[in-house]
Amino acid sequence: MYEVTPEGGNHADDRTSEGADSDNSVLTPDAALVKRWTGTLAGSAGSAVPESRSTPDEHLLTSLIDQIRTLEELKAAASAAQARAAAVFDAMTRRAQSAAGVRPEHLGKGVGAQIGFARRESPARGTRLLGLARILTREMPHTLHALTLGVISEWRATLLVRETACLTLEDRQRIDEQVAGNLAGLEQLGDRQLVARIKTLSYALDPHAVVNRAAKAVSERFVSCRPAPDTMTYVTALLPVAQGVSVYAALTREADRLRAAGDVRTKGQIMADSLVERTTGQAHAEDVRIEVQLVMTDRTLLAGAAEPAVLPGYGMIPAQTARNMVRSDTRTGESPDPATSSARHSE
Repeated sequence: MYEVTPEGGNHADDRTSEGADSDNSVLTPDAALVKRWTGTLAGSAGSAVPESRSTPDEHLLTSLIDQIRTLEELKAAASAAQARAAAVFDAMTRRAQSAAGVRPEHLGKGVGAQIGFARRESPARGTRLLGLARILTREMPHTLHALTLGVISEWRATLLVRETACLTLEDRQRIDEQVAGNLAGLEQLGDRQLVARIKTLSYALDPHAVVNRAAKAVSERFVSCRPAPDTMTYVTALLPVAQGVSVYAALTREADRLRAAGDVRTKGQIMADSLVERTTGQAHAEDVRIEVQLVMTDRTLLAGAAEPAVLPGYGMIPAQTARNMVRSDTRTGESPDPATSSARHSE
């Protein structure tokens, strides 16, 4: 059993996955206790807003803010408990696999996927969370301690791990102590300030590692496309800093120029349209002509049916949106024939 003290510490054994064995005392709170906490939180406060008064209840307002902060700290502490549990689960699973004769290179296979399933995340995300758990429990005790106390969130713990990945274990632990060991200072840092602080210390400790990391990062530049709500999409480019800043500056200058000339579009709209126009070579963003392999039934295309269409690489889109895309093709003089158009029709 895991008991939380008023100071935010715990009485569980402070052992990492390296020393995990069959002793359950190394584990985080048992499931029954956590379920009781969950039930308590579920009934702790209703969503109804108290009847309006001419003067707000300052005590109630303060209490609500305190509750929000406390729950945020609880979320962080839960993340730390998940990290410890994941690290122990990984170590014990590997030990069991080794005893069963599994080859060394296959030890731990599937553990990340199980972690992801338990956390309702994808296998890839589960594997990343497992990697975070290993580093926190084995290499960065101060960061894990700060997470346990609710001083930082799981995301900020991830930043600490990510930004020190290029360093040796010794240098990483120095930064862990200098940054995460100062709880008062750590709590005052936002995400950007935290990253800047880590980068400054990293460069002072090992400038060659930082430079080599930057050089490797350039080789990993890419462009991705993923769905966004309301039939929109995110097109993201990971670029070297000089190129990225240049792209953004060019789009900003174009937006400022057109706005000064009386363009009624917002700055963001002009920048988005300019990006499309400069990338595709079209005079106007809405005239873009790129084969997108739109898949829809003849009923949706010709009879006004509501069956959604499919856009490979994106997913389902509303029937009317698909018809609008086809109409856009025909307005440019192109035929929606399956052999020449951006639309393919399926029964």
